[in-house]
Amino acid sequence: MKHVRLTIALGFAALTAACGKKAETPVAAETNQTAPAAAAKSGDMGNMGMAPAATAPIMAKGHGTVTAIDKAAGTITLDHGPIPEAKWPAMTMTFKAAPAVAGAAKVGEKVDFDLTLTGSAGEVTAIAKQP
Repeated sequence: MKHVRLTIALGFAALTAACGKKAETPVAAETNQTAPAAAAKSGDMGNMGMAPAATAPIMAKGHGTVTAIDKAAGTITLDHGPIPEAKWPAMTMTFKAAPAVAGAAKVGEKVDFDLTLTGSAGEVTAIAKQP
């Protein structure tokens, strides 16, 4: 009977000791990671190559033809060529445009324009008729 009690007592002691331990962090070689474990625990993501945030504006230039102007909605629709800064192919898109910008162009005109892109949305900030 003493052996049973001793065995149970040792089992509880071992279980209690194991529950109090923190889980060990795997070694970088075992997990195929090159970042040190301390950086992973701290939340430091400075070593990660991340794309800019969707809210970081991108300035771009384009060329195209005005297909529609909606002064009430404050938009201009352009059939534009590729815009490399945004990695966009040629397409027709509607953009926000200030009244002065929308008023500087007419439907059917070929134009050069400047864009401010935020995420997948853009705003025409300047427009000029092509010579």
